[in-house]
Amino acid sequence: MTPTPPSYSFGASATALLGQTIGQNLRQTVLAYPHQTAIISAGQNIQLDYTEFWQATTQIAKSLIALGLQAGDRLGIWSPNRYEWTLLQYATARIGIILVNINPAYRVSELEYVLRQSTIKTIVACVRFKSSEYKNMIETVRNNCPSLEHEIYFETNWDEFLDKGKTIDDTLLASWEEKVQIDDPVNIQYTSGTTGFPKGVTLSHHNILNNGFFIGERLKYSASDKVCIPVPFYHCFGMVIGNLACSTHAATMVIPSEAFDPIKSLEAVEKYQCTSLYGVPTMFIAMLVVEQFDQFNLSSLRTGVMAGATCPVAVMQQVKSRMHMEEISVCYGMTETSPVSLQTKIGVPLEKQVSTVGTVMDHLEVKIIDPATGRTVPQGVKGELCTRGYSVMLKYWNNPIATEAVKDESGWMHTGDEGMMDAEGYITITGRIKDLIIRGGENISPKEVEDFLYTHESIEDVQVIGVPDEKFGEQIMAWIKLKAHKTATEQELNDYCRQNIAHYKVPKYWKFVDSFPMTITGKVKKNEMRAMATAELGLGPSQ
Repeated sequence: MTPTPPSYSFGASATALLGQTIGQNLRQTVLAYPHQTAIISAGQNIQLDYTEFWQATTQIAKSLIALGLQAGDRLGIWSPNRYEWTLLQYATARIGIILVNINPAYRVSELEYVLRQSTIKTIVACVRFKSSEYKNMIETVRNNCPSLEHEIYFETNWDEFLDKGKTIDDTLLASWEEKVQIDDPVNIQYTSGTTGFPKGVTLSHHNILNNGFFIGERLKYSASDKVCIPVPFYHCFGMVIGNLACSTHAATMVIPSEAFDPIKSLEAVEKYQCTSLYGVPTMFIAMLVVEQFDQFNLSSLRTGVMAGATCPVAVMQQVKSRMHMEEISVCYGMTETSPVSLQTKIGVPLEKQVSTVGTVMDHLEVKIIDPATGRTVPQGVKGELCTRGYSVMLKYWNNPIATEAVKDESGWMHTGDEGMMDAEGYITITGRIKDLIIRGGENISPKEVEDFLYTHESIEDVQVIGVPDEKFGEQIMAWIKLKAHKTATEQELNDYCRQNIAHYKVPKYWKFVDSFPMTITGKVKKNEMRAMATAELGLGPSQ
């Protein structure tokens, strides 16, 4: 009997990897398509062609040099989506400054951690956004962040900052650009793992430029495409699958709004005749249920990307029929792999789009292993998904122990996700090896939430788990053991969280207990807790 082939796949490709820096690649696009529209920011009423976009990044790059930054210094950006965010992404890349993405939902403790952990020298931010007073929070932590030298705010001193660059000539700028190498770090993105504080995923030009390019190749992008990007730039979805997939193909980046708004996204698609639209499943659901949905002309749409969570069959069918996105693609990955390692190709059957996350990307390798032995399992057998190739991160910033825990000596990135490969190389994600909560595409570390809740004066012990949720995939639940003679209510704990941590990390469900289910060796049985909570809350399959 013929043995079952191993769960291994390599993305053979006739298209070569890009051996360029992000700046070199952008310059190539500018020279080839000088008058093609590069970016449109609907809310800011801004539209730049690729020549104007290049000139704007030149001005920012010169101002950063005049400010006294050095190649390799870290610049933090704390802002919702706006065109200046994208300009900074490319301007910093051109001169070797490392852009640190700060989640717009972060609160004081999270901000301070990131500023200190990556020793950010300059921060560029909005004064405020929605209920977040960014400037006030920065001032609160400034004295605890000795590396922070410059604060630039779009609403106050941004123009003053831009004026500084007038003292820098083109020759000096060119000398900076010539020193930048493809394997240099260009970006740090903080992602929650399974242990405590977020880790700074450090990505190179080679990592993210090629990933953006090959995503665009699978989507068949060209200069005639306009991509509506309602997903956040602070995440790889926005800045790589979005911005870099566009600039490598001379396509147009369209920013519908600062943060996701279903109506503004639909308006942008119609007004600018977008050919592609991005989102996690919950975003597409939100757009489909807009009361006046049928009034929008979305016939320009051809393709797009759905990522972050598994898409229900009914939703995918509606996206294809009612939104005209017949060529929509499903992507899978993680920040540590720049991010996409698997993607469905245009034309695959609907079943493959809703039950799998596609096949391996060009020039990458994937395999499924037995996490206990490290051996590759046969096709059709579940195990841990691993990725190897150009997309694997350089490291976790200033955290060699965490890096070694996920990136092995052979260069494989261990994703922590459980998957299964079929005979055609399609992979289905079946669960997670690591104890991580994924809520609406956001990775949330249970330990990070637990560590924060321990700071409440009434809490003796806490365990945080993920429970099923129809809309977000998972919601957070906290099991709380109170100290003797202390009291606390759900409302009190909710308020305490909302004042101090990002909204998506705040538990939706609370359960007050005297003890937790434990193993004989004293380990908390979180699987049992999840099963109990799912039944008690009526979140199971029978609902």
